[in-house]
Amino acid sequence: MATATQPTVTLKQISAELAEMHEMPKKQANAMMDDLIAQLVKNLKKGNRIRMAGLGILQVSNRAARMGRNPATGEQIKIPAKKKIAFRAAKELKDAVGG
Repeated sequence: MATATQPTVTLKQISAELAEMHEMPKKQANAMMDDLIAQLVKNLKKGNRIRMAGLGILQVSNRAARMGRNPATGEQIKIPAKKKIAFRAAKELKDAVGG
């Protein structure tokens, strides 16, 4: 059974649509999107949660170090602690997508 690939929409395409909707230059819309991404990264680095109404919550969580197994050899390995970024979708987004 063949699976259809979904198209990928880039931030540049979204900013172009926003520029058209709000009658502003594409360059200005691209700059705003770049600044938005920079602010998200800055706040996530600080450990802040980011709540975007209608979209969801982005937050950084810490994963503790743990022991794991190399699946190829069965040898025990130590997996170091690290931070991960988690996204929890808002109810409105889930309902809109049908999930």
